[in-house]
Amino acid sequence: MSNTTQLLRFITAGSVDDGKSTLIGRLLHDSKSIFEDQLSAISRTSEKRGMTAVDLSLLTDGLQAEREQGITIDVAYRYFATPKRKFIIGDTPGHEQYTRNMVTAASTANLVVILIDARKGVLTQTRRHTYLASLVGVPHIVLAVNKMDMVEYSEDTFNAIVAEYRAFAAQLGIHDVTCIPMSALNGDMVVEHGDNLGWYKGAPLLDFLENAVIDYDVNTADFRYPVQWVCRPQTQEYHDFRGYMGRIESGEIAVGDEITVLPSGRTSKVKEIVTYDGKLQRAFAPQSVTLTLEDEIDISRGDMFVKSSANPPKVEKEFEAMLCWLSEAPLDRNRKYIIKHTTRMVKSLFSRLEYRVDVNTLAHHETDKLNMNDIARVAMKVQQPLALDHYSKNRSTGSFIVIDEATNNTVAAGMIA
Repeated sequence: MSNTTQLLRFITAGSVDDGKSTLIGRLLHDSKSIFEDQLSAISRTSEKRGMTAVDLSLLTDGLQAEREQGITIDVAYRYFATPKRKFIIGDTPGHEQYTRNMVTAASTANLVVILIDARKGVLTQTRRHTYLASLVGVPHIVLAVNKMDMVEYSEDTFNAIVAEYRAFAAQLGIHDVTCIPMSALNGDMVVEHGDNLGWYKGAPLLDFLENAVIDYDVNTADFRYPVQWVCRPQTQEYHDFRGYMGRIESGEIAVGDEITVLPSGRTSKVKEIVTYDGKLQRAFAPQSVTLTLEDEIDISRGDMFVKSSANPPKVEKEFEAMLCWLSEAPLDRNRKYIIKHTTRMVKSLFSRLEYRVDVNTLAHHETDKLNMNDIARVAMKVQQPLALDHYSKNRSTGSFIVIDEATNNTVAAGMIA
């Protein structure tokens, strides 16, 4: 397989017992992406439970507590590949008390597969997971109406569920939704079309995943380059070399382009683009490169290069954001926290809590505290200015994490609103 094969990150979400883990197990099994010893192990476990068929959900429910309870608690990641594409799958928990697990998994996903039990239809959990997917900006949604075998593969049942879901998704501004009926247990419409859903003319799930267009998920227009390291080799050959190392988070850059360094506002031109195997004339996101400039400028870790000619980010010391509180310890409004935004770390204060979102009803409630799994709109002040983009335009420069400076624990994840 070529090293340039495109990678798709996707997660599965749904209510308890909708069949998320079984679906992933079916994908792995039918695409021949599991080893014989894995299959033998889950076969033995299935026999001990008195099952007549192999329980494919055991491929992802790896924690002992999960297997004992028959639910998914942590995010289980699995990796597989086909000749067309490589995949990273995140099997996220369905319970409301594990909202933070889904948010962190979805933050890097290109696509989310939301499962619905065909017998139950659109539930509160379905709406919650759709809202969370829209909150963290997942570009593509697949609605997988599972357990069609339990409703005799009824086309009318499928159409009714799809109509209700699309109406809800439209309220959140979501329009890129692909709806697929399936039976993960029997394998219908997962890898193969199967014999029971002849009325559905779309592609099976795996075929859709292989061909989903994700080239435009990265912002290719706005150049953003947070400096990770200033490279000054202490050798005779490179004594005068000064390079700025980092990863291009979005956009592209070429030798000779004029850049602005934020937050200082100083400008220069790109002299060289250096990589581990030579020099380039042009580089694109998400390449990691070293840039040298024509001018001597005071630049350090946390500064950001942007193109001088187009659409710069806002440089702010006060901003508003949507925040998911991850920590078991509640927010303390009287304390300072550290914000890590790209490669810059600054101290911050929560100046206001605008409202808390009820993730089940999407209602807004006034609040003066945040507990674990709460999602809220907040206003923040930072000691040093940050170069910020709106999260919907740039997931890298529009997001941040909040760190407890006493424990170094990550306590929240935020999206610039």
